[in-house]
Amino acid sequence: MIRKKQIIIPFIVLAAGIGAFVVFSGMKKPPEEKAEVDNTPIVSIEAISVEPMTLHVNSYGIVKPKYETELVAQVNGQIVELSEIFVRGGFVKKGQLLARIDPNDYQAALIEAQASMASARAALETELAQGKVAEREWKLITNTSPTELSLRKPQLAQELARVKSAQASVLRAERNLERTRVVAPYDALIESRSIGLGSFVGIGNNIGKLLGTGVAEIRLPVADNQLQFLIAQGENAQVNLHGVYAGKDIQWQAKIVRGEGVIDNKSRMSYLVAEVSDPYGLNVNNEITPLRYGSYVTAKIVGIEIASASIVPRYLVDNGRVAILDSESKLHYADIDIVRQDGKNVIVKHGLLDGDQLIVSALDYPVDGMKLALIGDKKESDEEVEQENTDTQVALNDSVSEE
Repeated sequence: MIRKKQIIIPFIVLAAGIGAFVVFSGMKKPPEEKAEVDNTPIVSIEAISVEPMTLHVNSYGIVKPKYETELVAQVNGQIVELSEIFVRGGFVKKGQLLARIDPNDYQAALIEAQASMASARAALETELAQGKVAEREWKLITNTSPTELSLRKPQLAQELARVKSAQASVLRAERNLERTRVVAPYDALIESRSIGLGSFVGIGNNIGKLLGTGVAEIRLPVADNQLQFLIAQGENAQVNLHGVYAGKDIQWQAKIVRGEGVIDNKSRMSYLVAEVSDPYGLNVNNEITPLRYGSYVTAKIVGIEIASASIVPRYLVDNGRVAILDSESKLHYADIDIVRQDGKNVIVKHGLLDGDQLIVSALDYPVDGMKLALIGDKKESDEEVEQENTDTQVALNDSVSEE
């Protein structure tokens, strides 16, 4: 009996241990599965836009009149008349009277010159008559030939010279009398006036200064390496001028009329000259914003046209290449043809297509052909993995509960 118990007890203990192991194994929580780590680099992209482009060359300048004139007195005398429009900032028309110098002395000189000319002409007529008489008398004499002195030809020449001298005196007196009237040589703006009513002026004394209002000029400095972006080095190019008038940004249109043909010794720049017709809008009916002399303006000179070009940030260019994300989400380096650097950007003529995905984020160890992922795609992938892990965990928990 005892021997039988000795044999049965070990089997009972073994069965109890196995049962306990099964029970505790069912209660144990299964180990969590670790999610697979995705080390694909994440990048940001921008779509490339390829379209026709017109290049511009930037410049600046000061607006000045094409013509400006220092008025000086050409005769001596007292100022006896001043026009009301002859003031600083006044606009005058061509031929309009600005001031008058006392003309009395010059009128008297003209009368004297005219009298001298009348006397000279009378003397000439007398000498002509005497010459004809002498010629008739010598025709009656047949045994000798008359001399020029006998025919009074030297006397006639002398009287003719006196008439011409008198004519010159009249012309000089008329011119001096005309110079007593100070008139505008062209449509102009009065910049300054140096005389007053009653003041005395001598020949060469300054009277004032005029600025022509017909055409304004702006000298535009351009770096020599920028001329290549202009058609025919800018000849006849259109220019967009930008400036400020009464606190507002205003734009005017101008045209390049010439280049100065030399490089400035100090700035080492070439200069193009742009013109604006009627800058103050005096010859048009509609109101336009005047382009005042002395204004500082910036200029955009219209240059060459490129049939297909794109703009790329300069920091993305490495040895003439940029990084592109291809259709298979792989890194691809595209060789580009840079036409021009424009501030922080470069203008690309060849090497990129419309819609190409330009990689704008930095890569630590870029390798041509490596697999890449976009920020949006990576986020969706992480959400899918998280959802799968959640579903798996729920399934395991349900399995344990059923057991």
